[in-house]
Amino acid sequence: MIVAGAGSGKTRVITYRVAHLIKSGVDPFNILVLTFTNKAAKEMRDRITSVVGPEAKNIWMGTFHSVFAKILRVEAEKIGYPNNFTIYDTDDSKSLLRAILKEQQLDDKLYNANFVYNRISSAKNNLISPAEYLQNEHIQAEDFSTGRGRLGELYQIYTQRCFKAGAMDFDDLLFKTNVLLREHPDVLYKYQNKFKYLMVDEYQDTNFSQYLIVKKLAAITENICVVGDDAQSIYAFRGANIQNILNFEKDYPDLRVFKLEQNYRSTQNIVNVANSIIKNNTNQLKKDVFSENEEGDKIKISRAFTDNDEGKFIAESIAQERALKGLKYKSFAILYRTNAQSRAMEEALRKLNIPYKIYGGLSFYQRKEIKDLIAYFRLTFNPNDEEALKRVINYPKRGIGDTTVDRIIVAADKNNITFWEVITDAHKYLEPRSAGAVATFGTLVQSFQVLAKTHSAYDAALHIAQHSGLLKDLYDDKSVEGLNRYENIQELLNGIKEFSEREDIEEKGLDVFMQDVALLTNDDNDKDPNADTVSLMTIHSSKGLEFPHVYIVGLEENLFPSQMSLNSRSDLEEERRLFYVAITRAEKKLTISYATSRYRWGTLTSCEPSRFIDEIDPRYLELDFKAQPKPSGNPFFDNERTAWSSKPSSGGDAFTKPKPATAPKTTAILPKAHVPTPGFAPSDTSNLQVGMEVEHERFGFGKVVSLEGNKPDIKATIFFQGLGQKQLLLKFAKLRIVS
Repeated sequence: MIVAGAGSGKTRVITYRVAHLIKSGVDPFNILVLTFTNKAAKEMRDRITSVVGPEAKNIWMGTFHSVFAKILRVEAEKIGYPNNFTIYDTDDSKSLLRAILKEQQLDDKLYNANFVYNRISSAKNNLISPAEYLQNEHIQAEDFSTGRGRLGELYQIYTQRCFKAGAMDFDDLLFKTNVLLREHPDVLYKYQNKFKYLMVDEYQDTNFSQYLIVKKLAAITENICVVGDDAQSIYAFRGANIQNILNFEKDYPDLRVFKLEQNYRSTQNIVNVANSIIKNNTNQLKKDVFSENEEGDKIKISRAFTDNDEGKFIAESIAQERALKGLKYKSFAILYRTNAQSRAMEEALRKLNIPYKIYGGLSFYQRKEIKDLIAYFRLTFNPNDEEALKRVINYPKRGIGDTTVDRIIVAADKNNITFWEVITDAHKYLEPRSAGAVATFGTLVQSFQVLAKTHSAYDAALHIAQHSGLLKDLYDDKSVEGLNRYENIQELLNGIKEFSEREDIEEKGLDVFMQDVALLTNDDNDKDPNADTVSLMTIHSSKGLEFPHVYIVGLEENLFPSQMSLNSRSDLEEERRLFYVAITRAEKKLTISYATSRYRWGTLTSCEPSRFIDEIDPRYLELDFKAQPKPSGNPFFDNERTAWSSKPSSGGDAFTKPKPATAPKTTAILPKAHVPTPGFAPSDTSNLQVGMEVEHERFGFGKVVSLEGNKPDIKATIFFQGLGQKQLLLKFAKLRIVS
């Protein structure tokens, strides 16, 4: 296990380890390298190729999803799927779920498609099948307690529909691989002997499903090398389980651990600040990260009165730094906890004519016109693809309305056949007035199927774009938006043309191109990725990136750390790891800012500085409040340097906060700080009931609105006077029952 601290050269270590194996005589076909992004896989392959030459092409290297999709293409029939199964992306899955919810006549507010999708995704990542979901008493109790007792049934219907359409979603690529390896020992043995050398990048981000696949494949040789950093585990919301790396030694008692502790990226002050933050986490692998780079500037803490002022300060700072030091705009990055925070930043940057891009915004392949044409491509290779069919059966308009589509659905369900079988025999199953148009559409798709078998990816794609009518429909729209959409289609065809002319691949059919598209991550697909712009992104999106100058904005309680993370220590520690990731993106200079007031739901409310600021060792900080008048009566702001230097550098109560600065005048009535009842002592809340009145040391008096979950993880939603509703985990809430 290689524990690689931030900026320690993790990619280089993987590159040279693989190169060393090949130079030592290991067959590249026996090496499996698993990553989390296509970008990382490409970067590693390019580096390895530069060291060992063309042999690097024979390494099995890619994302978990792409590698196991490749295996499933070969072995799919063993688990009842066609080898040409379609891969549903998130939008396809949610579209299918919305259709199911409509058919089942369920309240789409209670059974929101996003919620249902995430619930099913979580179940799959934990290897819980629909049958196991329905039989699990705890899961069923939780669903019924929230009024969503039919979630298990929806999971079952969704799974059946995907299977019937010959489709797998992203989670299925891992779920079905587990099923394949579990139910077919011969297949497991085959790949255990094929992959004699396993390497896993970013191991701290693996979920239960990925963990089990890797463990099974490595079971014979135990020749496995994982690389990661527990301090950068920030994807629990996607199912990542930090225990996989923390408990790695339990799985492999003969484990050898190597720690990469030198940070080559950041200045000493930035590394010291990161260390002073992360040491507050109890659940971690101990390491001493250091830097031998220059000491560097102290980390600047900036306070603004509002989020708009914060944006103005950041924009002016970027303009000033760029002018004084002759830097490019792409030297700067602004990181925030939530997407909503970008508004103030964007407005301020626009006012100063500073170019910027939102990193991780709507990607090229998520644009409507692109998804429409790709749906035609998907139908060409898998006409049973239900979601693709519904997307384009009447686009461009060809006289097949919603009523006809509903009749196709009914006929398919009634006769227990696929939509495609209804379409190809439309005169048998549909009324004469609609059967003609449907049959013509079926013939069109069949012509695409014939053509795609004998033509290159580009020739087939261009033919489909033209003969589907999609290209003409976009060309006829002379609006600015229509022109942009037409240009996007042209850009897609350009990309397919480049793919068709590549010399490093043998198979150049449209079906091969489609598999690459389906597995693309949400990388930034701007036409000019090298444009000189300031980068704006969430901290989650910044993982793996680095910039000379970084601004981390919105360091306020209930924003960062998020209010949702304050119910348990594990959630709070993940937020702290997220802050650690943000800090370690900076190479030369780091600025942290917060606002003392922020608009929420149209009301200006006061904000407290984040507890994370309080955890930073004051020796490495510089307070930059000189641009604004200091509120009186608050030692935190009146005597900044004295206040900082008097604070302990570590330890103490993590929940002790400095008082918030005085907010600007507002019509909103801000709640006064609660003074606990004399002799306040938490009650036993094991029998807490809805409707009871309670007291919280910080939030004051409130009434229990609802309770959900199972012991010991029961969550209470409580309405507090002057604060509104808050959700608290009872085992940590320390409530006094009033009545």
